[in-house]
Amino acid sequence: MLAFTRCFCLKKAKQHPGYEDPTTLASETPFTVNEVEALYDLFKKLSSSIIDDGFIHKEEFQLALFRNRSKQNLFADRVFDLFDIKRNGVIEFGEFVRSLSIFHPNAPNEDKREFAFKLYDLRQTGYIEHEELRDMVSAILSESNLEISEDVVESIVDKTMAEADLKGDGKIDKEEWKEFVARNPSILRNMTLPCLK
Repeated sequence: MLAFTRCFCLKKAKQHPGYEDPTTLASETPFTVNEVEALYDLFKKLSSSIIDDGFIHKEEFQLALFRNRSKQNLFADRVFDLFDIKRNGVIEFGEFVRSLSIFHPNAPNEDKREFAFKLYDLRQTGYIEHEELRDMVSAILSESNLEISEDVVESIVDKTMAEADLKGDGKIDKEEWKEFVARNPSILRNMTLPCLK
């Protein structure tokens, strides 16, 4: 009996810190158990690309997204921060699966819309302000290797604010964002990754 207990304990000890049962994660997300298990393989690869400790660090996340761990990018930093649900500076397996589920084709549009709002709400005030919108638009365009002048960026931001800020108070709240996304569904197009199904 003691040998059986030791065997069970050893098997359990081999799991990375932050590991969560695939069945539990599948019940909480649009992923199947098999998809969660496949995501665990991806997670292990990402989490050991620089530091093999069972967590995805910001540098590993940037390396996975952009093949460059030293390039500073507001977009990558913001996505990392949203994936780091526990706010402990690393992404654990459960956080990884739950956060990726937002991009699943079967994830509710309300969840996608909320994630997109949080992405732009850099200061986490519950509003998207002009400066936050400009900073994110610039970061996204930069990451897409699009060279656009500051005047054009400012024009895009001004047009978006004029269309989305229905109250005219210089900021976009969650209700205004909901209406703006409803009128512009293409905003959520990049919030679905067909390869996740």
